Amino acid sequence: MLDHVFITISDMERALAFYTRVLPLLGLDRRYDYNGKDGSAGHPDLKGFGANGRIAFWLRQGTVATDSIHIGFATKSQERVNHAEALSAGANEIHPPGPQLHYDPRYYAAQVRDPDGYSLEFVFKSWQQAT
Repeated sequence: MLDHVFITISDMERALAFYTRVLPLLGLDRRYDYNGKDGSAGHPDLKGFGANGRIAFWLRQGTVATDSIHIGFATKSQERVNHAEALSAGANEIHPPGPQLHYDPRYYAAQVRDPDGYSLEFVFKSWQQAT
């Protein structure tokens, strides 16, 4: 089980505008700004998103490496696999919502690239319920 993920973004304000619109639709509705006092922890100026008392998705300013990251966000239903908000917030479509038959006929997903070019997938797997 994963506890948290960091991604490095090129423009914090642009990334915050994007993820503040998109992540609440996926249940990550809390935002936390962490500003390391002296940077000694290696985590200055982190911006996090989460739910239920856990901050699980973090942004940090730096050098982007889009070919090294793909993030799949679980949704609670097929109807929640909707990338329209991501597209209107500045994402580029990789594929629209639909069955991903090359994986499994019950695998339903949409995929976009965020403003930095990271691959984000919104996924519903009927045999795995999101919690």
